[in-house]
Amino acid sequence: MADRYLSFTGTAPGRFLTRRLGLPQPAPLRRWSPGQPELDGEILLLTAGRSGLDPSSPLSSPLSFLPVKDASDRPAAVVLDATGVRNVPDLAEVHAALHPVVRSVAASGRVVVLGAPPAADDHHQAAAQQALEGFTRSLGKEIGRGRTVNLVRLTDARAAESTLRFLLSAKSAYVSGQVIGVGPTGGPVTAPDDPARPLAGRTALVTGGARGIGAAVAETLARDGARVVVLDVPGAEPDARRLADRLGGTALSLDITAADAGARIAAALPDGLDVLIHNAGITRDRRLVNMPADRWSAVLDVNLAAVLRTTDALLAAGTLRSGGRIVATASIAGLAGNAGQTNYGASKAGIAGLVRSLAPRAPAEHGVTVNAVAPGFIETRMTAAVPLLIREAGRRMTSLGQGGLPVDVAETTAWLAHPASGAVNGQVVRVCGQSLLGA
Repeated sequence: MADRYLSFTGTAPGRFLTRRLGLPQPAPLRRWSPGQPELDGEILLLTAGRSGLDPSSPLSSPLSFLPVKDASDRPAAVVLDATGVRNVPDLAEVHAALHPVVRSVAASGRVVVLGAPPAADDHHQAAAQQALEGFTRSLGKEIGRGRTVNLVRLTDARAAESTLRFLLSAKSAYVSGQVIGVGPTGGPVTAPDDPARPLAGRTALVTGGARGIGAAVAETLARDGARVVVLDVPGAEPDARRLADRLGGTALSLDITAADAGARIAAALPDGLDVLIHNAGITRDRRLVNMPADRWSAVLDVNLAAVLRTTDALLAAGTLRSGGRIVATASIAGLAGNAGQTNYGASKAGIAGLVRSLAPRAPAEHGVTVNAVAPGFIETRMTAAVPLLIREAGRRMTSLGQGGLPVDVAETTAWLAHPASGAVNGQVVRVCGQSLLGA
């Protein structure tokens, strides 16, 4: 369903009226397209603290692909190296660096702050680095004009290129206010032969892939070169087959909750699997006092138990090849809670628990990374059926003032599936336009 309010605020009368009434003024977001794949403009590089991205620094390599300049009248993005911030006086340099330039960042531009992990043995450094998180989230909520702000904590800066490419591109249009760790706990980092098709030669399975977000994920992975297997329930087989045929992939029809689902997937992929996307999910909303046991069990079985069983089966069978990626779909409902969704919230919080427990072990034991995306209000057929006032609240209660699109979740998933994203592991990344609830 079209966002008529967003369209109205793009007109002269709309801008005048919403400004006078103090209403949100969301800006149209710049997303990736084949004809305009990159942000327009240069990237301004700034420094706070005692270390900088000078040519001799190991931190310089992740930014070597960028059109970095020391000055720009209207930069497309600003990267602030705050890895050397170690105390409260250093935080003044964060203000001094960004205060003069934030207003000049182009519409739909990017601000990325590079930080360091808080040190367990230096509480001054830990306090200063944790302060960057509050700073980043707060700036994201005030910067406006479709611009985003994110914090990247670097343990291994040399492995950060895929993350910086994503956050400094139009592909991250609906990702803001996030804290992303890049460190040595993940799997191998492999530069693709063709940067435009980083998943070439790789096989990706998308559960619940016939429609909605799953279909967008399948399309995006295919765009990036993957051979996509579209898995969905037998009732969705016609849609799954049409999509798979269009993408040059294959369709796999089965009930993901079946006890033998993992074995059947493994049998269907004798040559192995590189990317496993757990997208299948359902809702059966009702307040707990009115929720029968079958509605509870159905959601937990599809959204969480099936993910656990299938993951265990495919890892045990060795179906996931070394260097593989597991990306599961959580939700901000599982991180912040949502009335009428105790079952759904429990299932999606469980996904976050799976990621945080399995990710530290998965690279060494199985050679794979494990991450999750947590969508917020995404414009789908399901949200189009939500009552008007609730739908409008979901759209406006974000820093970007609008709902996201399925492609926003898909682009984030593709970044986590990238062969060069091996240092990104154990992350739950919210694709929610920096929802004002729990994000």
